[in-house]
Amino acid sequence: MKVEYKHPTRLLQSILILKWKWEVISMDFIMRIFKISRKHDAIIVVVDKLSKETHFIFVNSTHKAIGIAHIFMKEIFRLHGVPKHIISNIYSNFT
Repeated sequence: MKVEYKHPTRLLQSILILKWKWEVISMDFIMRIFKISRKHDAIIVVVDKLSKETHFIFVNSTHKAIGIAHIFMKEIFRLHGVPKHIISNIYSNFT
């Protein structure tokens, strides 16, 4: 008698279809790079999930979450408004 090895099936989830640019963004940090000028040693990468438009923001890696939030508001919110979702793997207290 053969035993079938199958993964348990789950309910299908529909794919989120975005309707407007900068509704859903992803944010990631590139740390420990060589110092750019005298004060920046990290980069925040912000990507729009619909248009794949990208912003690179140079920051200092010693910023706290509140400092990153102020930089984010100054660089992203003023240009594109407040997104509905921010996808990030670090700084969960920021999101």
